[in-house]
Amino acid sequence: MNFALWPRFSAGPVYKGRSAGGLLSPVATGILMASADIFPALSREEAGDLAAARRVLDYAGEAISALAAALNGEFSRAVDAIVAVKGRVIVSGMGKSGHIARKIAATLASTGTPAQFIHPAEASHGDLGAVTRADALLMLSNSGETQELADLITFAKRFSIPLVGIASRADSTLLQSADVKLLLPRVKEACPMGLAPTTSTTLMLVLGDALAVALMERKGFSAEQYRDFHPGGSLGRGLVRVADLMHTGEAVPLVEESATMQDALLMMAKQHFGCVGVTRSGTLVGIITHGDLARHMGNDLLGRALSAVMTKNPKIVAPGQLAAEALALMNDKKITQLFVLDPKDAKKRPVGILHIHDCLRAGLQ
Repeated sequence: MNFALWPRFSAGPVYKGRSAGGLLSPVATGILMASADIFPALSREEAGDLAAARRVLDYAGEAISALAAALNGEFSRAVDAIVAVKGRVIVSGMGKSGHIARKIAATLASTGTPAQFIHPAEASHGDLGAVTRADALLMLSNSGETQELADLITFAKRFSIPLVGIASRADSTLLQSADVKLLLPRVKEACPMGLAPTTSTTLMLVLGDALAVALMERKGFSAEQYRDFHPGGSLGRGLVRVADLMHTGEAVPLVEESATMQDALLMMAKQHFGCVGVTRSGTLVGIITHGDLARHMGNDLLGRALSAVMTKNPKIVAPGQLAAEALALMNDKKITQLFVLDPKDAKKRPVGILHIHDCLRAGLQ
């Protein structure tokens, strides 16, 4: 979005960031006039705050567009260099660039590229020992002349460690020393003095994200791998598969269709899932639940054939489905268990069972 096209402030009352004297379309003007009661007037301080916020976003948007247009083969070379690494990507930067470097290292590590942040000042006092010839260096500096990076640069050149540099000056020490040079466009900082790193650090951040995503796609990083790296929190829970939670082997309550009702009841009582699957030569053909028993309750229940009591074509899931999908199906159909079948098995033999309590214990909702 180009925030430069947003209505500008001018004399007159201000409504939600738009001035009565600003440039508004006839439709917008009509809406504003008709709905003045829901657009409370802003104070001069609030109007100034919004103007500052939009300036920051406007600068960032223009800078990101310029960065996207400037990307070339050097970006792919950076991806090549990182993919070839046998060790880790050592990410470093000083000051605000260092904070961005920490975030980039964290993003890389969580998306399949082993990475570690090293503070450049600490590197000069022993932490260089953490860098090996199997690693690669990714170094950030807007000016490219950050003095604290000098020892890391020297170390990389001395031991032939691949160095990817990110800076805004092509003639800087960092980019002149780098094996791969990622040149940032020269941009305006958004602070009133044009000094505090704002727009420039945004560019570093998005370029780091671009590298991480490109590396994910190059390596074929999967949702399963992502889950392995995020076992905690909602991210990990949302990627749990049915196969991770289902019960297998002898724990699966199954009886053959030719079995007696007494056999089916004993199996239900033994496995505590509140159901039993009915198979025909191993193929799942039905399910008997407590609800089925209640519907057929009578003196002759024990003498009935299983096929007369069971629910045919029970709901099923595949081992590779998300457990969240299985939970949604159980909630939708108002059932508490699902048999698990391998979709590749033409005989439709159960390989597991999933109970709604398994999903709830795993933190799914």
